Amino acid sequence: MNILFFLSPKQDLMYVYDDFTLRQTLEKWENNRYASIPVLNRQGEYVGTLTEGDILWGLKNLHGLDIEAAEDVPIASFPHKRDYLPVTVTTSMDQLIEAAMSQNFVPVVDDRGIFIGIVRRQAIIRYCYDKSRAKESDARNKTLPVSSPAAGARPGV
Repeated sequence: MNILFFLSPKQDLMYVYDDFTLRQTLEKWENNRYASIPVLNRQGEYVGTLTEGDILWGLKNLHGLDIEAAEDVPIASFPHKRDYLPVTVTTSMDQLIEAAMSQNFVPVVDDRGIFIGIVRRQAIIRYCYDKSRAKESDARNKTLPVSSPAAGARPGV
């Protein structure tokens, strides 16, 4: 199975650039209820994952809660608890599933490291579920008895 089958393309996603200020990030994030989002540099490379917790702890530990001061705070100054490791389009399904087990989305980069989209864990689960259901259905169909002509009926009459 090709990883591109699961890809949510970059243009359909919310992401921020690492030079966005805190205010820009909060304004962009305000209408979307994502717990984590990709962070890109201006060359389009995936540089990390920003979580709501990263912002909250960054505010507490680094900057205080002054919203006007947030205009001058670059998102790159916030440490990330962890970054989601990206995969390439040639990544195997096993590797993709392994990555998705510990993160709710998997960033996808091209061979130059340029971010092209994400694969949501939900898409992988849906694929695995549908595949499992299809196998169960095939197994049930194979065990059904083959119908035979009714007793006493003469074939071809």
